[in-house]
Amino acid sequence: MSKEITFKELKNSDYKNQTINQEIQANLIARIKAKQPVFEGLYGYEDTVVPQLKKAIIAGHHINLLGLRGQAKTKIARSMVDLLDEYMPIVKGSEINDSPFQPISKYARDLISEMGDETPISWVHRSNRFFEKLATPDVNVSDLIGDIDPIKAATLKLPYSDERVLHYGMIPRANRSIFVLNELPDLQARIQVSLFNILQEGDIQIRGFQLRMPLDIQFVFTANPEDYTNRGSIVTPLKDRIGSQIFTHYPKSIALAREITAQEANVSKEDKASIMVPELAKDLLEQVAFTARKSEYVDAKSGVSARLTISAMENLMAAAKLRLIEKEVAKTTIRLVDFMSIIPSITGKIELVYEGEQEGADEVAKILIDNAVMIQFGQLFPRISKLEKEGVKTPYTDLIDWFDNNFIELNYTDTDDEFFTSLQSIKPLVAIVEEHASKLSKEDQTFCMELVLWGLTVHNKLDKSENNTAFKFDSAGINQYFNRNN
Repeated sequence: MSKEITFKELKNSDYKNQTINQEIQANLIARIKAKQPVFEGLYGYEDTVVPQLKKAIIAGHHINLLGLRGQAKTKIARSMVDLLDEYMPIVKGSEINDSPFQPISKYARDLISEMGDETPISWVHRSNRFFEKLATPDVNVSDLIGDIDPIKAATLKLPYSDERVLHYGMIPRANRSIFVLNELPDLQARIQVSLFNILQEGDIQIRGFQLRMPLDIQFVFTANPEDYTNRGSIVTPLKDRIGSQIFTHYPKSIALAREITAQEANVSKEDKASIMVPELAKDLLEQVAFTARKSEYVDAKSGVSARLTISAMENLMAAAKLRLIEKEVAKTTIRLVDFMSIIPSITGKIELVYEGEQEGADEVAKILIDNAVMIQFGQLFPRISKLEKEGVKTPYTDLIDWFDNNFIELNYTDTDDEFFTSLQSIKPLVAIVEEHASKLSKEDQTFCMELVLWGLTVHNKLDKSENNTAFKFDSAGINQYFNRNN
């Protein structure tokens, strides 16, 4: 396909001329019949978004993906490139991917009129048939549609009335391609109006030129829900011209969320080999995001992006890697105390309501971690009673009593042996984990030990103090050790 051919050779080949909608439909149907996945890496959308996308493509619709931040809208749009043919023939030298069978520019029409079957044909790879534009307030009609180019007119010595003096914008150059316009509501209303004819009739007008250019484009728009986007909205006539509006959503289960994070997080093979991440730690990380989406401190309309857990996983791995470097050891395991390193990932990814602003972003992040811990705790261990009858023993009585005369200090910088030896020195804690989490892996059982201590502090049965390098757990109400160090 990299070899240039003539128009005659193209007509004598098995190439079938078709519109971009027909091309995408044919490749979609071929994948479905071959039982191949249509969209790679879209976890959690198999029964919701993907079936709607298939129907929209078969219907030949332009698509608007509507959803909150971090719901893979752009990823969906980019994945549609895989449904294009690998190569597409164009009239050689065309700025707007003219099909030799249906040329629409003056350049292509004139060349075919002059050379006929000897018209040279070149090929465009599907990776070059994807155009993406972020809608920002400074985008104008010239950027998207085009304008008169006075320099071209002067160079070619042509009047402004000649079609050849036009400079085509991004949309005409995306002819026979996929064009994605991200954050559509951010586009000024007067610019949105310029898209009316392109979507409905498939033609364009530039500076009053009465030329008809039946563009062949698959449009994909992305937008946040209008009740959240305070920068603008989609004008009603434009929305009316978009064939299918598809709502995206966040993953509905921890398992799906984990798959997304594992796929998207930037973690090297070397780090994966040297840093052990317990299954419970992976679940807890995702639970933080699920908790944030339901928190009274977080603005639900703005959403909590999947990028929160992706960034948090990268920060978590970075904290463990730093420990490897500082302690000069080969391997380490993620701990619950390491979760303090994800606070910057949380504070940068959530929008707070008034109550959250009053608490402060850092404090809200810690509350979200505490709440996530308690959800995971409740799935593994007996409930912690707020009020206890005197003389009645609970599953945690021996452990709480142990702290009457002892304390434990968990240091971020300790090696695994030092860290786990400290935890295992608390015999009542070991007994609780052995009773309720014996079927879990060794790493998860150790993580459970921290989980129990953390859960008791959230319920005010123990006291938790923190400095730059460690957490200290002791009897509730005793908190003098760290005061001396701060």
